[in-house]
Amino acid sequence: MMNVVQEFSRFAEQYNSYNIIQKRVAKRLISMVKKADYTNIFDIGSGSGALYEELKKRDINFKTFWALDFSKEMLSIHPDNSIIKKEHFNFNSQEYFSKLPSSATNLILSSSALQWSQDLDFTLRQISRLGSQFYFSLFTSKTFSTLHQVAKITSPIYPESYIIEVLDRYYHYKRTKLSYRLQFDNTRQMLQYIKRSGVGGGKRQLSYREIKYLMKNYPYDYLEFEVLFIEATQKVEGNQ
Repeated sequence: MMNVVQEFSRFAEQYNSYNIIQKRVAKRLISMVKKADYTNIFDIGSGSGALYEELKKRDINFKTFWALDFSKEMLSIHPDNSIIKKEHFNFNSQEYFSKLPSSATNLILSSSALQWSQDLDFTLRQISRLGSQFYFSLFTSKTFSTLHQVAKITSPIYPESYIIEVLDRYYHYKRTKLSYRLQFDNTRQMLQYIKRSGVGGGKRQLSYREIKYLMKNYPYDYLEFEVLFIEATQKVEGNQ
């Protein structure tokens, strides 16, 4: 987790210039949200506020919006106002979850963040106890699939099959899978994007020689992304 956090924090001020795919994913996720009156909306891994901005456009009503992020630098660039509550939050820790109010009228959101959970079973189980309505988007291990093949490295994030396995334990849900492509002028620009957008998760798996090899042999002018969109309700504990 710390590698991911450090990378987001390091480039927080430039994040809005690079999170192109995350913004598209956030817009798609919020388009799924049912209009209702919510007590609290929790945004787990809130980043610079893409979900909040999309919610405003849709006129979804709520009393408090909780911007939850491990990176204090990211929280500093999230929008501020009287109904926004910013909290330093680690979704790998029980301590942080225990501080959040649970209610059937809570809406829980997370976009482009949960794939970085150290223990997805723990994280999704804890989230399932916060409310009754959930909307998630997660990148799968097929993100950057060609790049990983050329570089001969394994994806640092979860495959679709495991995400579904964990969701089955704690949620009733519907899912949609979408693929995206983002084009670049050259491979160097592509690698810079990975580093500064956060989609690489701060993983420094390539040596200088490996990067050189990748720049020479990567066959496309685009990166591939695969995203699972989840609309879910809570399963009753004990009947899972």
